[in-house]
Amino acid sequence: MPEVHSTAGRAVLEARGVRRSYRDLVAVAGVDLCLARGEIHALVGLNGAGKTTLMRLMLGMARPESGLVRLNGRDLPRCKAGDWARVGHLIETPFAYPELTVTENVVASARLHGLQPPMAAMAAGESISDLGLTPWASRPARGLSLGNCQRLGLACALAHRPDVVVLDEPTNGLDPRGVIIVRESLRKAAERGTAVLVSSHHLDEVSRVAHRITVMHGGVLVGSLDPGGVDVERRFFDMVYAAERPFAGPIPEPPGEQ
Repeated sequence: MPEVHSTAGRAVLEARGVRRSYRDLVAVAGVDLCLARGEIHALVGLNGAGKTTLMRLMLGMARPESGLVRLNGRDLPRCKAGDWARVGHLIETPFAYPELTVTENVVASARLHGLQPPMAAMAAGESISDLGLTPWASRPARGLSLGNCQRLGLACALAHRPDVVVLDEPTNGLDPRGVIIVRESLRKAAERGTAVLVSSHHLDEVSRVAHRITVMHGGVLVGSLDPGGVDVERRFFDMVYAAERPFAGPIPEPPGEQ
């Protein structure tokens, strides 16, 4: 299991009892989640588990019907521009200005997060290098492949060295090399003290990088997994089936193991 950076332990982003529903569907049902500095926290679950909704609630993109979210100890409605400047995120489709180059996009993101021009240019160059985008640095974003667009979104999310970064399925569209590059970028961010929340369907991948793995199903957190443990995938399916069938006898074998 990866070593937690020495600044870990300070809560930088936390949800307490947050709930959100859409018509008759309860997407998030009274969830508590806390992110510490220097820690990579993976949120895993099947499609429709509520992961993206929880992330949107923790970023202020949606409002909880009950409960609260705090950023560096401050309730989200009370957060100011300076607080949000210390946050990075990539939720669903990465955004980029199509006519701007990769470098111009990352510099613009760093500037929007409060970095002054010389520092923004330096931070952008480092982030572009970390994400393996240097060969495309001078190309317009409109011509990038899906995988490179994803890495550009990650470069923008990480360039300003945020206190916390929230990433929804950050390895979508990436080839194996891209997955490794992202993994190392997240490790580097955590070593700087950034709190990282990442959702994923890929248990084998998050087990390589996460300090904690939390399982979400049906809008609630149903348990945690040890990233360094044995047979993480089997234990994940055990938790999911137990949550679906609390009184229904033996748990069936997960797909591919029958």
